[in-house]
Amino acid sequence: MSQTILLIGAGKIGRMIASLLIKSGDYQLRIADRVPAALERIQQRIPTAETRVLNADSHAELVHMMQGCTAVISALSFRENPGVARAALEAGVNYFDLTEDRQTTAAVKEIADDATTGQVFVPQCGLAPGFVTIVSKHVMEWFDEIDTVRMRVGALPQHPTNALGYNLTWSTDGLINEYCNPCEVIHGHKIKNQLPLEGLEQFTLDGNVYEAFNTSGGLGTLCETMDGHVRELNYKTIRYPGHHQLMKFLLQDLRLADRRELLKDVMEHSIPVTFQDVVIVFCTVRGNRNGQFVEKSDLRKLYAQEINGEVWSAIQLTTGAGICAVVDLVQQNQIKRTGLIRQEEIPFDSFINNRFGCYYETETFALD
Repeated sequence: MSQTILLIGAGKIGRMIASLLIKSGDYQLRIADRVPAALERIQQRIPTAETRVLNADSHAELVHMMQGCTAVISALSFRENPGVARAALEAGVNYFDLTEDRQTTAAVKEIADDATTGQVFVPQCGLAPGFVTIVSKHVMEWFDEIDTVRMRVGALPQHPTNALGYNLTWSTDGLINEYCNPCEVIHGHKIKNQLPLEGLEQFTLDGNVYEAFNTSGGLGTLCETMDGHVRELNYKTIRYPGHHQLMKFLLQDLRLADRRELLKDVMEHSIPVTFQDVVIVFCTVRGNRNGQFVEKSDLRKLYAQEINGEVWSAIQLTTGAGICAVVDLVQQNQIKRTGLIRQEEIPFDSFINNRFGCYYETETFALD
């Protein structure tokens, strides 16, 4: 018997989630958004979807919309997720989101403390945080003792044509949030905050040169989980060379970090969206195994694909497949818990063998 899931948010990622879950045949979706045009686009592609206009700022509307559902997926901006989580608690449904925002996750964790038996709250599903956390924890399990964990993720245009070497591929709000907020790390065995855009490094993969630098939120709850178990743990965003310098000019020299709405307006009117992108996930762990200091890595490069007769960008696919896999594992009772579920608690083998998680499997680039 199919389950009904409420999906709030009918944007680029919401459409991907809807397509994957509905085409699986095991889920019916009630899709809600405040913008009727966004719902019409989904209805044209997926005529069987139930769509409703929703004001996500209204607690009463949220609770009412969740009636008859077993779970809610928030594909909204991070700012709206605590309200959705509070409504999920009252409605007694499972909760999933895509947030990278640390304060939002802290709020969801607090709400999860009051979960009813069998009700779960799973924030930070998707790519980063999300899959990168799951795969990094998997690599860590190979070691007897862990010294250093380095997580690097980037969603990049395949054919960059501007000075930034970048196209918009997902939420502009989320992107700005990552570039402007403090970055949690473990350094010298202690949890610390570092500044965004710091820690610049360069490296080469498959003959291509990339740069990486601190951004906020990609570690999820991993610092808290690994506190006392590693010497160094950090996350950086991958970009093409030159991007970092220009973003520092915009955010720091022009002080647009203090005028985020202006920065968002400039970016969305000046930087085009692309569906020809590549997602790079590169995790490296160093530590001791069998008395020897060794290093092990996992590298994945994922590209746009045609699925269910429609072309989806790599960031849509990886983010959508990430949250759909976690939802599927929970809703099919392969993961049974009460309260908060952290991404690092999700078994890698269960995830990668899931019908949605398998989109992350790449024979060429996955290093075992």
